[in-house]
Amino acid sequence: MKTRAVRLYGKNDLRLEEFELPAISEGEILARVVCDSICMSSYKATHEADVHKRVPRDVARNPVIIGHEFAGDLVEVGARWRDRFSPGDRFSIQPALNYPGGPVGIAGAPGYSYKYIGGDATYIVIPAEVMEQDCLLRFEGDGFYRASLSEPLSCVIGAMHANYHTTPGSYIHRMDIVEGGNMAILAGVGPMGLAAINYAIRRDRTPRLLVVTDIDQTRLDRAASLYPPTEAAKRGIDLRYVNTSGMDDVPAGLRELTDGKGFDDVFVFAPVAPVVEQADAILATDGCLNFFAGPANPAFRASMNFYNVHYASTHIAGTSGGNTDDMREGLALMDGGLDPAGLVTHIGGLDAVIDTTMRLPEIPGGKKLIYTHIEMPLTAIADFAEKGATDPLFAALDEICRRHNGLWSVEAENYLLNYEL
Repeated sequence: MKTRAVRLYGKNDLRLEEFELPAISEGEILARVVCDSICMSSYKATHEADVHKRVPRDVARNPVIIGHEFAGDLVEVGARWRDRFSPGDRFSIQPALNYPGGPVGIAGAPGYSYKYIGGDATYIVIPAEVMEQDCLLRFEGDGFYRASLSEPLSCVIGAMHANYHTTPGSYIHRMDIVEGGNMAILAGVGPMGLAAINYAIRRDRTPRLLVVTDIDQTRLDRAASLYPPTEAAKRGIDLRYVNTSGMDDVPAGLRELTDGKGFDDVFVFAPVAPVVEQADAILATDGCLNFFAGPANPAFRASMNFYNVHYASTHIAGTSGGNTDDMREGLALMDGGLDPAGLVTHIGGLDAVIDTTMRLPEIPGGKKLIYTHIEMPLTAIADFAEKGATDPLFAALDEICRRHNGLWSVEAENYLLNYEL
């Protein structure tokens, strides 16, 4: 079967190509990708290429398909997996494989390391190790975009589970955030910050105070409209959005919100040294700082108060992605009503992938959602109305999104997928 896919050949060298996929073996599965959400990690892999820890060193000779936040349906199932999967099953994939024998000699991942599997493609071959590690997840809900976004949601789920706290005299750490404690999400209204807010106010373990900061009031206002403090209050959470741009002393202003106690759990969503240092300065005794944002610069540094490390037991955690259990938790939350549509601000086709990936940090807004079987320039949902003046597709999508509070939706996705372009 032929596929169209965006492949990485080297630093800043992405190519949209059509090529033949090999016939599957008994241990493989042929699948159709429906959508992929473009992640900043793809931008980093594109700019680093063969020096990236998950990209093969011979990528120039054996290019890889990019994209790792994807969903679709199964087309042909190898004999080895027919007792577990069937053609037509909808799926998402946990790309963080624990596979030491992978294509780069360490833990390879779909979207970084493989010739025939990645999200920015029409059809893919899923290798045996994905199923062997239980990383092919059946999705029975509505909306392929929800299944696609279960991967970034799993990252924030994993981050919160990775936080830990201590008990004096004991060497056993208490994992996860402090229930009923003070939590801060700094630089927290980008796509992943929004996912963290959504999860924090819907999960079973919740903080009493949740403070979300940023320096962009427009983005703060959008976050507050998506996840209002009034809704969080129904779950006993005091949710506050704080613009720190006008504060003379940011740590002092944030600590004041806790009556001077500080924050038990602080998550940093931007690789910016002053933000990391603010996070350190607002930690309570036994507070945990989770450095979520992955820096592109391997020499990135920020200072930390080691007096407090010693005498106040402050500490650091960091995660890069979630695991399969985190992804299953995210899918279950979606079945229970959590909708990640608030993360999505742009829609595009496979032809938009290269430019979008190369320029991702420059493009404002949240997640850029790609539907791989269509051609469409990357378009902000906010621009649908303007484009709808001359294009009936965008006019219809605008009308649908307006009925869903300006957000992408299952209805909008179905309309797009069934529209004859």
